[in-house]
Amino acid sequence: MSTKQIELAFVRHPVEEMERRAATMLAELKMRRSVREFSAEPIPRQVLIDCIATAAQAPSGANKQPWTFVLVTDPTRKREIRQAAEKEEQAFYRGGAGERWLRDLAPLGTGWEKPFLETAPALIAVFAQTRGSEATSRHYYVQESVGIACGFLIAALHHAGLATLTHTPSPMRFLSELLGRPTHERPYLLLPVGYPAQGCQVPALARKGLDQLLVENPR
Repeated sequence: MSTKQIELAFVRHPVEEMERRAATMLAELKMRRSVREFSAEPIPRQVLIDCIATAAQAPSGANKQPWTFVLVTDPTRKREIRQAAEKEEQAFYRGGAGERWLRDLAPLGTGWEKPFLETAPALIAVFAQTRGSEATSRHYYVQESVGIACGFLIAALHHAGLATLTHTPSPMRFLSELLGRPTHERPYLLLPVGYPAQGCQVPALARKGLDQLLVENPR
């Protein structure tokens, strides 16, 4: 059975407007940085909900939409998440990562302590659904689909005026247990969200130039 077709709602802009929009988006996202120093100041719930709804507009394999977003603002639950994450991080930084990985992380100034998981006013835990709610259902391109949705989410939060950090303690099974998620959902990303702390510092990093990452019309 084919899906009912509807007319595409698409606005075609003049070239000048397209260029302006593309340049504006580039300038805005150039300012996006991973933040590890958050203010405890509350943030608007509706902004978070709208940004999560934006993430849910991402394309997905066979339109299965294999994602679940868990919003955590309760201080007790955030503390539990921090404690469980730090337990995994201690093992990671004390040998689990390997010397080369730790050397690559050193310029970022990170360590096993993760106070931002408790300080940030909101945490968004993203789960990837390996299948649907029925055991016989299937999902396709799950990792790719959830990754695209996370990109939408991070861009939407930044556009709304909030700071984020992509945090991936490994392993993350504790999130499933603490947040009561079913076995067919796997933790994918933990995203602290809030305003940067006053005087927040970030590493002085440089992005690769287009000449290092763009290939046009290869022969």
